[in-house]
Amino acid sequence: MTPRRTVQQELTKEMIMDAARDLFSEKGYQHVSMRQIAKELGYSHGALYYHFKNKAELFYALVENHFSMLNTVLDQIMKKEMEPGEKLKEIFIGFIKFGLTYQSHYEIMFLIKDEEVRNFINEEPNHTYEKFAKSVYSLCGKNVSIQDVWFIFLSLHGFVTHYCRHVVGFEEVKGLAEAHANFLLRAIH
Repeated sequence: MTPRRTVQQELTKEMIMDAARDLFSEKGYQHVSMRQIAKELGYSHGALYYHFKNKAELFYALVENHFSMLNTVLDQIMKKEMEPGEKLKEIFIGFIKFGLTYQSHYEIMFLIKDEEVRNFINEEPNHTYEKFAKSVYSLCGKNVSIQDVWFIFLSLHGFVTHYCRHVVGFEEVKGLAEAHANFLLRAIH
């Protein structure tokens, strides 16, 4: 009997999710297998199934985690003591900063078009959008329509997707992000 291969480190869910995120973002959901993720990590694909029963469950765990991160950003901003207009601007910039700081996360959250995946992740984006919409609505003194809030969200999303993969991170476009946030503030006030 051969001794069990020793590994450098115990395989964790986080390690699997990190490797999978990069591969899904780079190749797309359909073009990534559990074997490829395991190979990337230097483990057998069977080791992944200890943590996730299949690729869809792994993907859903990523989506859930990423939306939780964005929700935390929104919650932290809403807890700050500041003028509503400044808080609103910070929400806009916070959304852009999240998207450009965590580009592969953002792509998985909003840009993967695979039908198999889209069917089971609809709840997370809706929950986050609802949190975003309620925050914007309350900070505007309820003087905006739901349609206005949706247009703001689409504008922020467009900004992020325009620069995603074209910049290393948020700092490269910080000035433009602030100008965009100011533009949106003027549009709703």
